[in-house]
Amino acid sequence: MSKFSFRKFRATVAAPAVASVMALSATVAAPAATAQEVPNLDQLRSKANSDLAQLSSQSGLDRLTADAKAQLDNFYGQTREQAWNTRNQILDQAEKFSPELAPSVQTAVDGAVEFLFPGLIAQKNEEARKAREAAARANAERVAAEKARSEAAARKAEAQRRANEFDRGPCPADAKVCVDLNGRRTWLQDGGKVSYVSPAMSAGMQGQETPRGTFHVTRKVEHEISREFNNAPMPYSIYFTNNGHAFHLDDPAVDSNGCVHLPPDAAKRYWDNVQVGDKVFIY
Repeated sequence: MSKFSFRKFRATVAAPAVASVMALSATVAAPAATAQEVPNLDQLRSKANSDLAQLSSQSGLDRLTADAKAQLDNFYGQTREQAWNTRNQILDQAEKFSPELAPSVQTAVDGAVEFLFPGLIAQKNEEARKAREAAARANAERVAAEKARSEAAARKAEAQRRANEFDRGPCPADAKVCVDLNGRRTWLQDGGKVSYVSPAMSAGMQGQETPRGTFHVTRKVEHEISREFNNAPMPYSIYFTNNGHAFHLDDPAVDSNGCVHLPPDAAKRYWDNVQVGDKVFIY
């Protein structure tokens, strides 16, 4: 395999681009033709300042061209990552010195990169696109998480507000469980503050009313059955009398034989939070 000649490549690809920069430099430096006239002192001073500015610009363009040529030479023998970094350094310099020439410089530089490292520019552009998308997703997730936290805090504050407004009736602050038979309500308390309100409940039917008063939990039986009523299931039973009265899971739309029926979620919540010895107040 013949050895690649970067000098030949530069002559065919890089040199035309550099020549175009030099040609543009010469155009900038060339003074415009004007009609012959006798200049006054102010005109002479203005022209001198203009010439100095053009010379400065010409010098800067020459430096840019020389730097570009030197760095283009460095592409040969570099790794793909090194070539990409070199390419970006050249474009950064071009953009800082002369933004209007930067597109032309980029065309020449990218041509050299693509010739020596086919697909590198497309690869890096794709990596940049994926990085932007990943950053956008991360930002969206962060915003969503912040929104969720904010909404959760708002719900908690609203629940607290409602709890503060909740009519606890005569239920004492030290009671763990409260039952309002007439209002068909029951709830849990912690230190006198409402911690949970059952969405529904039912109590004893006429003639078998749930007793009113102050009681204490005597025992708990998770998989209880009622032997008195044909082994009817009484899951999550929490007894508060010695006469078989308990909170347990059952249909809250049906009056009981003296127990307090709770829907599934409430029955489990009571089971997890009410312990033997806790005070029960029923009014």
